[in-house]
Amino acid sequence: MTLNETLNEQLALHNLPLERFREIVGRLFAAGIVIREEDGVEQRLYDDARRIEACLSDYFQLGGFRLEHNLKGEFFRLYAPGAEVPGMPEDGLDPVPGLRARLSPDFVAAALALRFQYQQGLADGGNRLTDSGEVLTRFEELSATLQTQLKRALPPTNIERQRLLNDLKRHRLIRLAPNFSMDDEDALLAIRPTILGIISDDMLEAALESEPLQAGAEVGPETEQASLHVVAEPMMEEESIEGNIE
Repeated sequence: MTLNETLNEQLALHNLPLERFREIVGRLFAAGIVIREEDGVEQRLYDDARRIEACLSDYFQLGGFRLEHNLKGEFFRLYAPGAEVPGMPEDGLDPVPGLRARLSPDFVAAALALRFQYQQGLADGGNRLTDSGEVLTRFEELSATLQTQLKRALPPTNIERQRLLNDLKRHRLIRLAPNFSMDDEDALLAIRPTILGIISDDMLEAALESEPLQAGAEVGPETEQASLHVVAEPMMEEESIEGNIE
């Protein structure tokens, strides 16, 4: 029996067509993550992925990839061979540089600042911590954390700042209310638990103790995002986030 025949047999047990399997795999390869709380399309992808989790894990494992299923956060995240995954043992494989996203220093610094704020939010609790494990913060607090902890400023223009926020959304690290505005001092953004999957405690500690990233600097392996973005750029469509952040 061929691998294709075996896969089709397993999919038939769950009444799921091969086309749907390909759609789930394609989304994970393209975006690195499928999170249930994102939108209706992604919610259905997540639910179907749960039904065939064993098939997906076996499929990716053959190529050296690791599929993490976070039940509490209700998301799947795909890691490339050799990726350093917080909380997981090393896979013993050589990293494949071509499978990692080339991230700007602004993105890396913002992700580190968000990780710092998330840790603080967990420790403080209260109204900042939501039932879904998100930590609420303000845009000004993100800016202040960058300045005080990483000695780095946000990008100078609103266009660049909005692009940065869009990148953080696309990587599923933050959630914004539909009416979010950087000019609104009371506007909240939610830091998702997914931040824990790409910034480890050791990585954060090292960043806080090291020299700040300079504009135009090369993003090295120690600060590269661990989540997978293979060959194709991450999805560029506008994200739809239902509901306001309380």
